[in-house]
Amino acid sequence: MIIVMGQNATKKDIENVENKLIELGFKTHPIYGDIKTVIGAIGDKRLLNLHSISQMPGVETLVPIMKPYKLASNELQQAPTIIEVGDVRIGGDEIVVMAGPCAIENEKDFVETAKSVKRSGAKILRGGAFKPRSSPYAFQGLEEDGLKIMVAGREATGLKLVTEVVDTRDVELVNTYTDIFQIGARNMQNFRLLSEVGMTNKPVLLKRGLSATIEEWLMAAEYIIAEGNHNVILCERGIRTFETATRNTLDLSSIPVIKEVSHLPIVVDPSHATGNWKYVPALAKGAIATGADGLIIEVHPNPPCALCDGPQSLRPEKFESLMAELKLVAQSVQRKL
Repeated sequence: MIIVMGQNATKKDIENVENKLIELGFKTHPIYGDIKTVIGAIGDKRLLNLHSISQMPGVETLVPIMKPYKLASNELQQAPTIIEVGDVRIGGDEIVVMAGPCAIENEKDFVETAKSVKRSGAKILRGGAFKPRSSPYAFQGLEEDGLKIMVAGREATGLKLVTEVVDTRDVELVNTYTDIFQIGARNMQNFRLLSEVGMTNKPVLLKRGLSATIEEWLMAAEYIIAEGNHNVILCERGIRTFETATRNTLDLSSIPVIKEVSHLPIVVDPSHATGNWKYVPALAKGAIATGADGLIIEVHPNPPCALCDGPQSLRPEKFESLMAELKLVAQSVQRKL
């Protein structure tokens, strides 16, 4: 339910309505506008006495939220959410590129890659310290040692860090090192993990599940926002279909759909979508042309020797060329990169 406060509603009127809603068992999410304030009331609407709320001083009208994802919906908030990570803004006019290796392997290669992607224009450094793999015998990441290497990359370049957290027991640890949590596709519906990162105030990059619908994806985002963390960045990384020519099928149509139904920013991962570095440039361009707010691209200095996802990783020189091409695409849709 959305409670729209009148233009002349006082701060005390707003506080009284919030207190009444909390008394009835609702979580409140006020959004202060230049002219009016609206209050999102999340909870069991059967507990809401519509008459008593509507008659309170300052209340203009009550509007039901029809979508099951209440806080992620643009019914509650129409202005696009912009996530600030230091001086980097995701969701605004500038397209933000995150780049780096799939897995952190050693400090020398990671720092060199970090310096390279920064020179090419990346704003955020990606890397995996914890790697959930299909096989229990595959490389699982360097864990905390990998996080320490990531920090060395940040110190050498000033780039912000994004890395995956895969277990509720590791949230506090990862929180001390990273600037953005990443929730991988396999954990999109790990509701305990979503709630745990929701209790922090750190931005969360939420990847779409392998077979998740857009509604299921937004409901996963709802778990994070419902805990009080509104800093959610959606990430389209391809879904599983019958097609085997690529690793996954990149659903570019999800970008305009998300823009229509949600206020959250969305970035695209063409590396995991294709599984083949040759296709990454074309889909990266397509993502920008379709309205994506950013990209997350895998870059490795020696892909054939990578411990994880080498075939989909760009060499640094290929990434540099791609960034130059992406700037032209961004300009064509009145965006910056």
